Amino acid sequence: MTMSLSPGATAPSEHQLTLGIAGMSCASCVARVEKALSAVPGVRQASVNLANESARVTADRPLDVPVLQKAIEKAGYSLQQQELDLDVQGMTCASCVGRVERVLRKIPGVLDVSVNLATESARVSLLDSADVGRLIAAVDKAGYHATQKQTASGHVQTGRHSGHGGWAVVLSVLLSLPLLLPMLAEIGGAHLMLNGWLQLALATPVQFWFGARFYRAGWKALLARTGNMDLLVALGTSAAYGLSLFQLFSGDGGAMPHLYFEASAVVVSLVLLGKWLEARAKRQTTSAIRALQSLRPETARVRRDGKDAEVAIAQVRPGDIVVVRPGERIAVDGEIVEGESHVDESLITGESLAVARQAGDKLTGGAINAEGLLLVRTTATGAETTLSRIIRMVEDAQAAKAPIQRLVDQVSAVFVPVVLALALVTFVGWWLAGGEVQHAIINAVAVLVIACPCALGLATPAAIMAGTGVAAKYGILIKDAEALEVAHALDTVVFDKTGTLTKGKPAMQGLESVHVDQGRALQLMLSIQNGSEHPLARAIVDAAQARGIQPLPAAKVTALPGRGLSAVVDGLDLRLGSARLMQELGIDLGALSSQELQMEAQGLTVSWLAELEPATQLLAVVAFGDEIKATARAGIDRLHALKIKVMMLTGDNQGSASAVGRLLDIDQVYAQMLPADKTARIEELKSQGQVVAMVGDGINDAPALAAAQVGIAMASGTDVAMQAAGITLMRGDPALVADAIDISRRTYNKIRQNLFWAFIYNLVGIPLAAFGLLNPMIAGAAMAFSSVSVISNALLLRRWKPLNLKGK
Repeated sequence: MTMSLSPGATAPSEHQLTLGIAGMSCASCVARVEKALSAVPGVRQASVNLANESARVTADRPLDVPVLQKAIEKAGYSLQQQELDLDVQGMTCASCVGRVERVLRKIPGVLDVSVNLATESARVSLLDSADVGRLIAAVDKAGYHATQKQTASGHVQTGRHSGHGGWAVVLSVLLSLPLLLPMLAEIGGAHLMLNGWLQLALATPVQFWFGARFYRAGWKALLARTGNMDLLVALGTSAAYGLSLFQLFSGDGGAMPHLYFEASAVVVSLVLLGKWLEARAKRQTTSAIRALQSLRPETARVRRDGKDAEVAIAQVRPGDIVVVRPGERIAVDGEIVEGESHVDESLITGESLAVARQAGDKLTGGAINAEGLLLVRTTATGAETTLSRIIRMVEDAQAAKAPIQRLVDQVSAVFVPVVLALALVTFVGWWLAGGEVQHAIINAVAVLVIACPCALGLATPAAIMAGTGVAAKYGILIKDAEALEVAHALDTVVFDKTGTLTKGKPAMQGLESVHVDQGRALQLMLSIQNGSEHPLARAIVDAAQARGIQPLPAAKVTALPGRGLSAVVDGLDLRLGSARLMQELGIDLGALSSQELQMEAQGLTVSWLAELEPATQLLAVVAFGDEIKATARAGIDRLHALKIKVMMLTGDNQGSASAVGRLLDIDQVYAQMLPADKTARIEELKSQGQVVAMVGDGINDAPALAAAQVGIAMASGTDVAMQAAGITLMRGDPALVADAIDISRRTYNKIRQNLFWAFIYNLVGIPLAAFGLLNPMIAGAAMAFSSVSVISNALLLRRWKPLNLKGK
């Protein structure tokens, strides 16, 4: 993106913006985009270039990118944009999060920003042409330090703001403990008072050396005209230290005045301790990502020209043969070309048992080869492997903000100014009420140090990170925080049948024909389906191969979505598909209708073969049987136990669908549904106020997955389905659907619990401090440990297990 001011003293200033446009294909597209942009108020001229898919917009005033984006999308196109991850150091609380988001949103070309305090990162959606350096400079100017995250390295950084480290906390506490002795002695009935100059010597390094981080961050916040936790701590402890210093130097040589060095030093020590514990706890929330990243081997053994050589994983290319010895981790995604073994995929799919693999089977990089020597043809490396995509999906979910976070963002925007005002009111109120000035200052200090914006900032992301992390451990990948939040409220789950509730590997169970013999009918169907990866096509291929039948050349093979296929084979214009397709073509099914009824009554899926040219006639009916997955009934029962209604939408015939529905105790079954019909049914359910999840695995399920409030895709299916879904199940196990909803509910409950505790700390603590009922040291301890308690509560999610593994 470029913005420029036109030269010339007399010419009006011009603001120019270059936008990347996706989806244009011809000159009419150019005209539509230009017309849409020119209609935006303030735009003087819009020039669209089809060759480089860009638009140059000129206006008399600064341009609002979201308004332009809306106009482009309304015209049927989209802005080309990218997502950028930044590591942001120096954030300490929710106010810092709000500050970083605000400065980034002001940068031209930035479309959206999501800052995560728990991971100390920012996810920025921006135009392809936006200046990344400008983003980093803006964050640095705001008082923080940003660097572009190098996701390829797989390194997760957490806890960078833990002060000077554990040793600093220990030294600070050791210096502060003697200042606490008089208070502890007084509890025991003794009266002990340290020399004031000794108190000064102990408190000064704690205040200005170990506490220097609070001054640095607080000063940067002031320069940025904002506030944060560091500013509150710096002001509060400085007030207590300054009051003590004043009383020490103004003493008349008589009795030692009461000093408050212990308040300033102990508060600094407690906050440092709290931040150190918080950093350690936050590291645990990223354990799932680190566990996945540790699965990526650095090298692979590649066989080239008959020789095996160990090379860096970056040098492996698709098509290379990788040798995997027993006990080694598989370095790439690929297909076995030689050998057989058992493979442990537990950290990828959550499946606890090793699975048998042989020639022709697919392997996922990161899994462990148990006992056999395998030769694997590489199909994907680097960022394109399944493991890398899993890591990206989990990272995306942990970087995103849940909708419930909006309330926290609104509160944090005004939190620090409100606390400063309350502290001032506390000081003035106590002073005017006739109290001593030192008491008024100490009560104001307590108000400053009890405030907990850090807990507010961590409440939601800590729970999301823990929940998505433990879910990934058991093969449940939650794509975004919104899906996690919405899933807790689901009351209806809709399943596809083939490949979702059934194994998706049907076998041909019956074949009846007219006008041609069965061998000829099977050959024609084989010719139409040959090369297709559809489960029914594979069943026909397997049946034909078993009988030694070879395919004929097929021309004009065309998919008829939701209906079947058309093709020309051996001079015959053929159609292979559902009864609906036959009805649309006007084909009379009477000759084989009795066989169809018998097949459907047995729960079989039926397809028809018909000829349109040279004669219009029915040729055959073929039946397929698909075995129901072993865990399907248990999965449906678990959903019923969660008070969730279960439905099935399938393109199969009514007989087959009803048979599966009866066996699995599904509440409602809808058969012969086209992709558009499935989407329409889900929209109807949503309009009735139901919160709907769609579970599917195929391309034809993608529209319905996108239409549902939560789409749940089986990783055993297509990439299209997984892209459209908010949750992906790494095993094609219907029982994981109930587990996904269960972890969603538990995570959402943790979010609510964390927000409750974060708010209650402040709603109870600040009034107590204002009324003089809270010692500053107790207030400091409460503030320091508020964020630790929030993260610790979130980490309880790590004990979650799927229902079938509980008790193990």
